[in-house]
Amino acid sequence: PDIYSGMGVAHAMAHMLGGSALIEHVLMAMLVLALVLSIMTSMAGSSRTLYQASVDGWLPKYLSHVNANGAPTPAMWTDLGFNLILLLMSDYVFVLAISNVCYILFNFLNLNAAWIHRIDRPTWPRPFKAPSWLIAIGTVLAFVNLALMGMGADIWGAGTLATGLLAAAMILPVFFYRHYIVDKGEFPAAMQEDMHLGSEAGVGTRAGILPFLTLAGGAAVIVIAHAVAVL
Repeated sequence: PDIYSGMGVAHAMAHMLGGSALIEHVLMAMLVLALVLSIMTSMAGSSRTLYQASVDGWLPKYLSHVNANGAPTPAMWTDLGFNLILLLMSDYVFVLAISNVCYILFNFLNLNAAWIHRIDRPTWPRPFKAPSWLIAIGTVLAFVNLALMGMGADIWGAGTLATGLLAAAMILPVFFYRHYIVDKGEFPAAMQEDMHLGSEAGVGTRAGILPFLTLAGGAAVIVIAHAVAVL
């Protein structure tokens, strides 16, 4: 149990190296510093992501502020506060399981975005154009990932899948507030230019209802896989 919770890792490692109290205290300090380093590394990237999402009109405007050195300090403070909340939770394995649910969901969206992008921009010049068979395999594996998630998430504890889906859905009201309340349903001009959302040769919305059918299919796969696992 101490290894699972993380509280006994330093003691176990010290025993492997001789068992003295000094070695245990040194290892404990190193493990704490390693945890802090991992949080800092995560914050360095994710705070910049929060900043860019705010600039692009997805997240609240306060996250788009930077200090004199160009660092997104509001995003960093937000990131730090969120990480502190996660650190206060007693079962970090459950937190990791929830984060994996969120990861698989957005991995599913990214893999399916490839063929949508190909349909909407078929003639765009690309430094590398992935072959159609590779995009097809990625799309199939996206659904395989969802099936594995639906079947296996709750082995980390009852309600892991539902909690992960709820955690991912928490972004929806945030986006709704920024896009529809603050920006009145319009993305910033810079974002529209970067994403080529305006009138432009070779660019269009041609996928029609297919993306919505894909989302519905993904939801069905999760429900069916979870039901099979329970049975």
